[in-house]
Amino acid sequence: MEKMDKSVEAVKRSFNSVRTGRANPSMLDRIEFDYYGVMTPLRTVAGISTPESTLLVVQPYDTSAIPAIERAIMQSDIGLTPNNDGRVIRLQVPQLTADRRKEMVKTVSKLGEEGKVALRNVRRDAMKAIEKLEKDGAIGEDQRKDLEAAVQKLTDEYVKQVEVLIKGKSDELTKV
Repeated sequence: MEKMDKSVEAVKRSFNSVRTGRANPSMLDRIEFDYYGVMTPLRTVAGISTPESTLLVVQPYDTSAIPAIERAIMQSDIGLTPNNDGRVIRLQVPQLTADRRKEMVKTVSKLGEEGKVALRNVRRDAMKAIEKLEKDGAIGEDQRKDLEAAVQKLTDEYVKQVEVLIKGKSDELTKV
């Protein structure tokens, strides 16, 4: 069950980095840059805020890191161009075009499907463990069937959670 929770959390995290036309600090969660020779997550060395719905402001604690942060943002796949005034970096989040929205919905579907596959892999591992218990004589056939049914029911519940997340994010993307 813990592994299934982690799979759903991973889907949520991957959805957070999908751009919806609104500025969201989590869009920058996956950005890392070279900070004194060490790959460092952006959020650990800068404050990230959203003063407006279409503007992200990155305020590094160390202003000497601004050029490296800018480079990392430009090289990332988030599609935002940084504007640097020497103290902060501003990222204007443009409205999504219809084509880009469709593309993002496909990305969300793909990420959601990957989450479902992860859940099915957890189910498969649990089923193998149950079969091994039966083979070793620790449980009987009836117990095996009951456990398998419980695992399947749990898997179905988690898959439904992922489907709700997919639908919610897709609706958010298609809403203009």
